[in-house]
This record gives sequence, structure tokens and C-alpha cells, in this order.
Amino acid sequence: MANYRSKKRKSNASGGNTTGEVVRVRTPRKENGEVLATVSSLLGANRVRLQCMDGIVRMGRIPGSKKKRMWVREGDIVIATPWEIQDEKADVIWKYTRPQVNWLERKGFLK
Repeated sequence: MANYRSKKRKSNASGGNTTGEVVRVRTPRKENGEVLATVSSLLGANRVRLQCMDGIVRMGRIPGSKKKRMWVREGDIVIATPWEIQDEKADVIWKYTRPQVNWLERKGFLK
């Protein structure tokens, strides 16, 4: 039987960044048509109302692959990809954390 008490646990077992400073931030890729958006309201059934930075209010959909991994609330900053067929609809593909939003504000991505 292995002695499981012999190993000491580190306070930061994930090896991640504990200071809260941002090392990398994903920015919208213009060649893919991605835009920054703010979640203005939750509509239910994985749908949200998005106020996009290009001035259009879109109905956003959270795809099934990101549904359980990405919990979206009102006021969150996300990256949305508008649909080619209907421009008033978009897919939410990324959600920013609070330190990442602060970095975006400092660098001038959010106005």
C-alpha cells in the first residue's frame, strides 16, 4: 500500500499564475469576423442578447461544446462570431475573465 501522506501538497498545485497579472489575452480575429460584445441580458435556452462593439445588437447562441464550460452572466465581455446568413445572430466563442477585461481596457480594445 502506498503511503499517500508522504507527498506534500503545494499551495499552487496547478502551477498557474497566482499574482493575477495577465500573461496572454485572446483578441478578436478580424479576418474571421470576430467582434467584442457585452452580454446585456440572458434569454434562456443557451441564448443571450449581445451589444456588439460594431453597434449592432445581436442574439447570441452558446454552442453545445462550450455550454457547460462557459458560464455567462449579464455584463460579461465575450467574443462573438456573427453568422454569415443572418447578421443579427452570432455564436459566443470566448468569455473574458476580470483581469483580462482590465487588460483590454488598458490596451484600448474596449471603449
